[in-house]
Amino acid sequence: MKKPLLECCVDTVESAVAAKEGGADRLELCANLIIGGTTPDINLYHRIREKCDILINPIIRPRFGDFCYSDEEFEIIRRDVKMFREAGADGVVIGILKPDGTLNLEQMAILMEEAGDMKVTMHRAFDVCVDPMAALQQAKDLHISTILTSGQKNTAMEGKDLLCTLVKEAGNDIDIMIGSGVKASVIEELAPLTGATTFHMSGKITLDSPMIYRKDDVSMGLPLVSEYTLWQTSAEEIRKAREVLDRVCK
Repeated sequence: MKKPLLECCVDTVESAVAAKEGGADRLELCANLIIGGTTPDINLYHRIREKCDILINPIIRPRFGDFCYSDEEFEIIRRDVKMFREAGADGVVIGILKPDGTLNLEQMAILMEEAGDMKVTMHRAFDVCVDPMAALQQAKDLHISTILTSGQKNTAMEGKDLLCTLVKEAGNDIDIMIGSGVKASVIEELAPLTGATTFHMSGKITLDSPMIYRKDDVSMGLPLVSEYTLWQTSAEEIRKAREVLDRVCK
């Protein structure tokens, strides 16, 4: 059995420190997790590197939405992969699709070359591709290290049937990392069921902003989300997941 690995997606220094304290092995570093994660600021990366001595893989995603990118967006993605490689990131998290839902092999090959010695994870672009088994084989051919997936469903629990198949077909060539809705109880069920040993979670809890004066009738962004609610990783939630993962993946 592969060594168990717990990855935590974070978008603040505070969440990164909490994830490390809880026992995470690796950070997926993002901005804007509330919209699924976008490319983080380089200074956020540097500050977390100063505070955390665990693996850090930035996501390279220039915007919210689908994974079919314009030529200008692709150039930004390429430059960001290079930037984080030069900054010393352990890996990057990428994924590009064509309009027909297939993996954009030409652009992915360019990014793999740009990544150099870094480990590469394919993010959940995999979960909206047209043919997951074809994409799995193509990811192997590209020498991608890891695929983050919920089994092409909104949550990993809903996608467990496909996850079982993916883990089996991946073998030792590529790591299937289960994500979306993951917490200790989900690992307890899905690790033995699927055979997966790598899981991805946020461990988020909500905190009240320290702001005392509040202008509740003015929204700076998403109108359904309060600007006075902070989302932050809980070290305790990560610790619970860590304990379960280590126990069930002995």
